[in-house]
Amino acid sequence: MSQRRRSGILLHPTSLPGPEGIGVFGAEAFSFVDFLADAGQSLWQVLPLGPTGYGNSPYSCYSAFAGNPLLIDLAQLVAERDLSISDLPGNMTDDWVDFTLVGRYKQAALHKAATNFFAGQDNMPRKEEFWHFCDTTFWLHDYALFMALKEHLGGKSWCDWPGEVAKRQPDALEDFSRRLGPEVGAQKYMQWQFSRQWHKVREYANAKGVRVIGDAPIFVAFDSADVWCNRHLFHLDDRGRPLVVAGVPPDYFSRTGQLWGNPLYDWDRHAADGFSWWIARLKNDLTLYDIVRIDHFRGFEACWEVPGGEKTAVKGRWVKGPADTLFNALRDALGALPLIAEDLGVITPDVEALRDRFGFPGMKILQFAFDSGPHNPYLPHNHVPECVVYTGTHDNDTTAGWYASLGDKEKKRVQRYLDRTGDDIVWSLIRTALASVARLAVIPAQDILTLGSEARMNLPGTAKGNWSWRLCRDALTPEIAGRLRELTELYGRMNRGENVVDK
Repeated sequence: MSQRRRSGILLHPTSLPGPEGIGVFGAEAFSFVDFLADAGQSLWQVLPLGPTGYGNSPYSCYSAFAGNPLLIDLAQLVAERDLSISDLPGNMTDDWVDFTLVGRYKQAALHKAATNFFAGQDNMPRKEEFWHFCDTTFWLHDYALFMALKEHLGGKSWCDWPGEVAKRQPDALEDFSRRLGPEVGAQKYMQWQFSRQWHKVREYANAKGVRVIGDAPIFVAFDSADVWCNRHLFHLDDRGRPLVVAGVPPDYFSRTGQLWGNPLYDWDRHAADGFSWWIARLKNDLTLYDIVRIDHFRGFEACWEVPGGEKTAVKGRWVKGPADTLFNALRDALGALPLIAEDLGVITPDVEALRDRFGFPGMKILQFAFDSGPHNPYLPHNHVPECVVYTGTHDNDTTAGWYASLGDKEKKRVQRYLDRTGDDIVWSLIRTALASVARLAVIPAQDILTLGSEARMNLPGTAKGNWSWRLCRDALTPEIAGRLRELTELYGRMNRGENVVDK
């Protein structure tokens, strides 16, 4: 990873403005890249781009390889004549994402576009491009069949499908691939359009000197194509249900811990296979992003294993992960690993040692810095160059909301450290992040706009009301770009406008 000082903004594409009720890979995405360049920024961090399941969380997807079709820009499909202007939505809210409404109209439009594409007689160059994508994307058919089967079987989890399908018996897979051919084709069309549109956005960003930081959750959802296609790589019983699941042990914040429910990897099986699934996964991620943040990095050293069927995470135990053997295999297969280790929470010396042996930068969150004394590792004077500093993350309140929630004593502690009054506290924290010795600095878009708790992206532990915040049209003004650019230049983090491919 480059040793140059850089900074950027955290903004998930669903939060972009635009007419489709959800942010997409259209004109607004390119305009956001222009804003980043104008503001001197050279990083754009996004959340996982996968197809979301229940709860719309990008950290719980139907595939670790596929993309979210809701991010496809329908206007481009009109330009390619797969849709007509009358197929575009009208009167969609700009304020927040109504995932139910967006999913309903957008899935219908995308299926119509797929039907028109396959029926078209004058689009052979695009069809050849599509078939090349199908031929060279190894995970595509399994994912498309998974989604087609889920639709056909009323949304049931794969472990509740008929036995011959759940167990992937070849005759059953061939039969359903044929019977559900139109839906399988539509799913492949959506993935093709997602891929080509996202790569145009990323290439535009790279040409402007902007690197994209992606996000890879360590665990995958149980109801996913990943688990359905690779049962042997997870701890599952004969029926396909998890024997053990992931979580977090009881702590100061929760007396029963956190029960995430993700199936846990059978690391011995992965090792025996040379970690080929993980190599394929990270290789795929690096076709989407320039840098990858690994969520819950500590799970590679040891994870909290809870017996399947438990209602809380209390009856768990720490189980060792693959540690060096996995990352050595990844490095041998892929070369240098441009990874960021999400090392938040209770981190042991063994986790820190694993991170440092491979030179992965960890994370420093300024909102965590002021609740103890001068040895708090999140305080800027304790930062090291090999880390990424944030004012907050998608799981935090906005900085304005966080500060407003503090008591008078805590506010004075923050003001004393920063040597600032509380009048412009958000930009004081932004300045502090950019001034840090941390080589990379990332600021959530909500903080650039000094928004309050109403703009929070996610409240961990809650199932509803998350992930729906959207950026107001024209909110990122030239004045904000100028203010950010001035601080970025002051602290030696300026985007030099060099094509990422060349540097």
